[in-house]
Amino acid sequence: MTREELISRLNGYEWTDFECKKAQRSVPKDAYVTVSAFANTEGGWLLFGVSDEQGQLKVTGVDHDAFDHIQNDFLSTLRSGQKINHILDVEPYVYDLDGKRILAFYIPQSPRRQKPVYLKGNPRETYIRRAAGDERVTDAELQRFLRDAAVTSWDTEPLQNVEVATCIDSETLGWYQSQFYRRNPEQRQISDPVEFLREWNFIVDEGGRPLLTRAAVLLFGTDRCVRALLPRPVLDYQRIDARVQEWTPEERWHDRLVFEENLFKTWRELVAKFSRLAEHPFRVDPSSMRRNDDPPDYIAFREAAINLLIHQDYGDVHRKASLKIFIDQITFWNPGDAFATQRELLESTEKEIRNPLLVNAFRRIGLSDQAGTGIRAIYRNWHDLGHRPPQIINDKAAKSFELTLSKEPLITDSIRRFHSSLGVNLSAEQADILALAAERSHISVVDAGVAVGGNLRVAHSALDFLVRQQLLQTLSEDSYSLADPIKGRLESVERDRLSVGQDGEGWDQVGTRSGPSRDQVEIMRNSLEAITISELMQLVGRTNRTKFRDQVLKPLLEAGWLEMTISDKPTSSKQRYRLTEAGRDILVRMQ
Repeated sequence: MTREELISRLNGYEWTDFECKKAQRSVPKDAYVTVSAFANTEGGWLLFGVSDEQGQLKVTGVDHDAFDHIQNDFLSTLRSGQKINHILDVEPYVYDLDGKRILAFYIPQSPRRQKPVYLKGNPRETYIRRAAGDERVTDAELQRFLRDAAVTSWDTEPLQNVEVATCIDSETLGWYQSQFYRRNPEQRQISDPVEFLREWNFIVDEGGRPLLTRAAVLLFGTDRCVRALLPRPVLDYQRIDARVQEWTPEERWHDRLVFEENLFKTWRELVAKFSRLAEHPFRVDPSSMRRNDDPPDYIAFREAAINLLIHQDYGDVHRKASLKIFIDQITFWNPGDAFATQRELLESTEKEIRNPLLVNAFRRIGLSDQAGTGIRAIYRNWHDLGHRPPQIINDKAAKSFELTLSKEPLITDSIRRFHSSLGVNLSAEQADILALAAERSHISVVDAGVAVGGNLRVAHSALDFLVRQQLLQTLSEDSYSLADPIKGRLESVERDRLSVGQDGEGWDQVGTRSGPSRDQVEIMRNSLEAITISELMQLVGRTNRTKFRDQVLKPLLEAGWLEMTISDKPTSSKQRYRLTEAGRDILVRMQ
């Protein structure tokens, strides 16, 4: 963290990766709680010499006489392995601000096999970081950590008293064998089910007895045996014929299927469901379950759905995976976080996986890539469709993984006008990155990589070009934003758009050609404090949420006059809207 980055963080507030302690003359006891929380979640900066006074961070400094004692006491404790169950190698950083010294330590996320990191030799003294707080884990959360840290994966464990003859579904296994030998003709033909399962490690021998593994039952089991092994559904599929912003969890679905059968049955039924929903009907080769044509929407769906089936934490019996298909969005959610970071998911290197037998079973018939993720294929194909980049929430605290595929375009008419105003020829990848930067305060290299279809090399090249053209400015080694003069150009385009309406037409029901409508002005005047969409609709007497969002709210957001309080989760039920500084300027000028 540079000095400038530190000053910027001190002007903000504590968050998931940033915690401040006064620590003027000694190490506070709760500092080790934060260490545990950072190490178990995604890491973060712990600062001594900064106090939180009524929500404002104030530099108080570490006492000069106690400085060395505090530093040595803290580091020796982390490296002793006594107060904390694992030795943590942490480097100190010293900053001098206005004659006051701050001690800073970056606590890295621990490897999954060293989690949980806990205090006092008691696993129940395990903490995780949520928002700006350190929370002691629940029993269920602790079990998730212990499962992920186990040397033996859950799916390879043998099952006692489970017979092949009664627990393996012959139709599923026969279908799998035909796919397997079609794809791997060089392999020795084994028709006997037990020998086939033993050959590929779905059966292990203990004491001379063949025992089915958990993976064998999940992949090929009869319905009854799958339910006996997994006391919760494999997947909750829901089709909801509404836009995501119009829907609330209290509303019913239009089609729902709760899968409680084996994974290959589930997969085949999912393909059937998707084929009926596809915008362009397609045909699936019954022998391989792959499409003969290759529109990219199916490739993204296929990879995302298979990822959900093979990577979820099946040891978590309290939560079930879900797949929700809206008109404008598909959301895949599963228990169990990805062990890799989002940057690592973009790299073509081998990744740690939770369920090796499940992954390899799908890979052997061509339904999973070598690394077992397929994330880059999803990014690439969704990018080809011109949709907004897929959004991933890899929640290390909740140990869950969510992938959202939005069907909204990344390049809108407004962005096209903005690009045209620049007078620079942009490649498709450069245009995509600039479009993403236009709607965020800053973007990272990974954000840019996702925007161009999952290719970091292309992203680096495009970022370099945009910086050389002075369209982007570098904030840090991994952070970029629109260059300041370009921000003004974007605001000008947005003002013009709001003045004339989209596509040169006036705004139906919402305004005049001379500026924001009466309703929009009323909303801006009442959004000095964060306010919900329902309250905004009530304020201007609107009842149609879709029209209100598209015709009234969305133009204000795109103009940068209004902002979401939870910008990374547009559909959050806790979403609020508030006026931006640019919006305040517009209001002042109108008055």
